[in-house]
Amino acid sequence: MRTFLIALASIACLSSVALASPDYQCKGDRVEKGSLTKFTIRRSGSDFAIEKNGSTVGNGVKRNSKLAVEVGGSTKATIENGKIEKNSLSWGTVADAQREFDCDGEVAGTLWVLFKLGLLP
Repeated sequence: MRTFLIALASIACLSSVALASPDYQCKGDRVEKGSLTKFTIRRSGSDFAIEKNGSTVGNGVKRNSKLAVEVGGSTKATIENGKIEKNSLSWGTVADAQREFDCDGEVAGTLWVLFKLGLLP
């Protein structure tokens, strides 16, 4: 009986972790939190801009196999092969970003970088 209760408690803990979802959800060109639009994604080919209240906060710019996360025309980080790098050093992963942002990897990574830089929310 004790073993059964321990197993049941373990399953309950695991299922509560599995139910956790990202705070932000991408829905079309909108990034929502709690059904409120927080940011807008403006796409132009393979590049995109992240806007807040109509102003561009940062851009995702495709350069060969990398995505450069730019702020004011200056590259702040790059995303390639699921890795986010800042100054050529590992900073995080797209998987890290997607735990916070339910978006495609490039948008999630760009949002993650903008949050880490303190430019969002």
